[in-house]
Amino acid sequence: MKIVCYGVRPIEEPYFEKLNKYDFDLKLVTEFLTDDNVDEAEGMDAVLIRGNCAASAKNLKIFAEDYGIKYVFTRSVGYNHIDLKAAKELGIQIARVPNYSPYAVAELAMTLGMQMFRHTNIATTDSAAGNFTVTPDLFSKEIHSSTVGIIGAGKIGTAEAKLYDGMGTKVLASDSHPSKHAAEYVEFKSLDEVLATSDIVSIHIPYFPGENENFVDAEFLKKMKKSAVLVNTARGEIADTKAITEAVKNGEIAGYAGDVVIDEKDIMGHKFDSVDDIPNAEVRELAKLYPKVILTPHMGSFTEPALEDMISISFENFHETFTNGTNKNVLEYQG
Repeated sequence: MKIVCYGVRPIEEPYFEKLNKYDFDLKLVTEFLTDDNVDEAEGMDAVLIRGNCAASAKNLKIFAEDYGIKYVFTRSVGYNHIDLKAAKELGIQIARVPNYSPYAVAELAMTLGMQMFRHTNIATTDSAAGNFTVTPDLFSKEIHSSTVGIIGAGKIGTAEAKLYDGMGTKVLASDSHPSKHAAEYVEFKSLDEVLATSDIVSIHIPYFPGENENFVDAEFLKKMKKSAVLVNTARGEIADTKAITEAVKNGEIAGYAGDVVIDEKDIMGHKFDSVDDIPNAEVRELAKLYPKVILTPHMGSFTEPALEDMISISFENFHETFTNGTNKNVLEYQG
């Protein structure tokens, strides 16, 4: 079976080859799927994409009607980059990777949180400019005697809670459907109480289009301690970018760290000459608040264990479908 895989970084190519135990005929494409490179799928039996690939109705129609492709799978947990309605109408089967190493994102979230908490974001910026003085901005609490709030105690949130718990930190959480192991590491409180008492607030909720856009809004931010920092490694759409910018500018929160932004397909994976060239105006203004705001290029899942999980599960999805016609990770349009 011939599978074209979009969004495969050169460093990832050996893993695709190593984990290809079913001997699929793989075509590895470095770029994300866009309107301009949809023709890379011509002659293929199936497509494997990742987040930020444009699996739009237009491109899905080309896959199905021009190339006869009926399988478009994603190696991501999220699937808001796929038009499920169009896929159903075109008879295209969609499947995803339901989970991968939770520590990949959890460790990054903790790293970003600790960087903001201990002000190394400011210190390394100063030292890179030749300033090695210990300024008042670098004064800090200690994490073992502080409180971390986890919003969304699923597998990733629980993994981060476990990491902080190992350092002796008090960990609070707000979640109506937590992981079964979360209670070992967190104390559940209302969202308002978590926000009011936490020194670091870390977001790990899924994004549901049309339901929880801007979950982190101005009201949410006003409930946080002014000395607290916010970390978002979930999805850019769940946070009001403009509200976060204003909260940091006005001192309503001490800082913000994000591995995700809105309009990611136009930002992540691109190299700009400066932040002034970021195409989204709201993200551009947020990025200009560095070092009180630090942004990373959606690298949370960019670890060896997570990559191997995403590739292996994707290949199992294809093998099950090619063998039995379907697989346990198929997504259905629910409209």
